Amino acid sequence: MSLKRPTWIPVVTALIRKGSKVLVGQRPLGHSLAGQWEFPGGKIERGELPEEALARELREELAIEADIGTLKLASTHFFGDTGIMIIFYDVHFWKGEVKAVHHMDLRWVEPQELRSLPIPDANKKILDRITVLLEN
Repeated sequence: MSLKRPTWIPVVTALIRKGSKVLVGQRPLGHSLAGQWEFPGGKIERGELPEEALARELREELAIEADIGTLKLASTHFFGDTGIMIIFYDVHFWKGEVKAVHHMDLRWVEPQELRSLPIPDANKKILDRITVLLEN
């Protein structure tokens, strides 16, 4: 009996901070997990380094030029036979004003507020780890 290897999708995510708050965006209607709040980011395209992918995603989603900081956390999550690997980076510096180009809405929230928002299960299962990172 052979087990089918899962398909893996690498995703990069930004922990964009302003003071004690972090930026989250509300997923648009018509997309998977519509209405849930997520950290900005997206899929790594073929040939991209993770940091390049995140800089591109932040240009596309938020209309900013970001200085991608330190890799802070990596985690995995499965949707059926598909696995996603989420790679979280700190982003402390950017040029431009964040705009909801992709998301329905954007919010700056305190780390503890994340617990009261509908967020994807992939983030919910590591929320304690994310909160510790954001509070330090």
